[in-house]
Amino acid sequence: MLFSEILGHEHIKNHLTMSARQGRIPHAQLFIGPEGSGTLAMAIAYAQYLVCQNKGKENSDENEACNIKFNNLQHPDLHFVYPTVTTEDVKSKPKSIDFLQDWRQFISEYPYGELSDWYKILGVNNKQGEIRVDDAQEILKTLALKSHEGSYKIMIIWMADKMNIAASNKLLKLLEEPTDKTVFILISENEEDILQTIRSRCQVLYFNGLPENVIAETLISQENVDEKTAIKIAHQAQGNYNKALHILKEDNDELSFEKCFVDWVRAAFRAKGNAAAIHDLIAWSEQIAGLGREVQKKFLIYCIDMFRQALLLNYQAEKLVYMEPSVENFKLEKFAPFVTGNNISEIFKELSDASYHIERNANAKIILTDLSIKLTRLIHKNYNE
Repeated sequence: MLFSEILGHEHIKNHLTMSARQGRIPHAQLFIGPEGSGTLAMAIAYAQYLVCQNKGKENSDENEACNIKFNNLQHPDLHFVYPTVTTEDVKSKPKSIDFLQDWRQFISEYPYGELSDWYKILGVNNKQGEIRVDDAQEILKTLALKSHEGSYKIMIIWMADKMNIAASNKLLKLLEEPTDKTVFILISENEEDILQTIRSRCQVLYFNGLPENVIAETLISQENVDEKTAIKIAHQAQGNYNKALHILKEDNDELSFEKCFVDWVRAAFRAKGNAAAIHDLIAWSEQIAGLGREVQKKFLIYCIDMFRQALLLNYQAEKLVYMEPSVENFKLEKFAPFVTGNNISEIFKELSDASYHIERNANAKIILTDLSIKLTRLIHKNYNE
């Protein structure tokens, strides 16, 4: 993967190539960036630049064999660790190496992909991925060996915040005192979820979301999208190229999330003084509880975004509003007056708490039913109070 294939982030590309040419290569780096910003793609391009000993800013013909191996993700000095779950084929103690073919498929199909895309390939239902101590042990074994081609050994840990404590602790010494010519690249969307002892051993690089013009231009040049549509999708994607592609292909989870959200708030409106409507909220909670936990968490994040958009619209910040609901008879303009400074903090808190408890395997139906009843009160809260 070439740096020229990575969207945006020119200052990061320049930093990485310049530090490599100067021989100032940190042994452990942490790439922090939002979903769809290209942190994984950048890590692979950087690894290829180091291992193939490329010069300038791109790959050179003299390293063709090395570059071909990287393009196929089959270079013996490139290693990956990522969250895994038990499956029909791997029934216990899953490790990254058990899913290597699936991982190569994931990167090929979703170079800007997110966890839900990876879990879709794995066929995850109600499970949550994790990087376990068996993966950490595999890292120790792998990096104890010399590099195959005499250059760097690269270990890319994708979604490093999914490392459990046992795995994190096992890697601490190696991160502090790595073997010769070993480079760790940890990738995460949530810096605070990584143990401080891990973070303190890494040099951190922060990625921003991609600019709208970069996403729009890429959709036009690579996906043959007309300019007007590309600009609209880029605005809706909010710096997330992966989301832009899902919107374009109309396989975006948000299409189904939108209907679930509208059904929810409509039931919450009816439930005031109407005991029968409580049954609708319970039925809604059962429906969402039947989804996988990762989907539930993603839906709750979507709900937070919807409430935030309504609040912005209520306070005349139309330029910051990018969501355009398509559910029949639901207008964000009509919903916005019910989301104010008087209830938004409590709504955010309840949604965040629900996501927290679901992530920790609490009973989703109970959590979502409780959330729904609280929403009934909050959404009718008089904004003049």
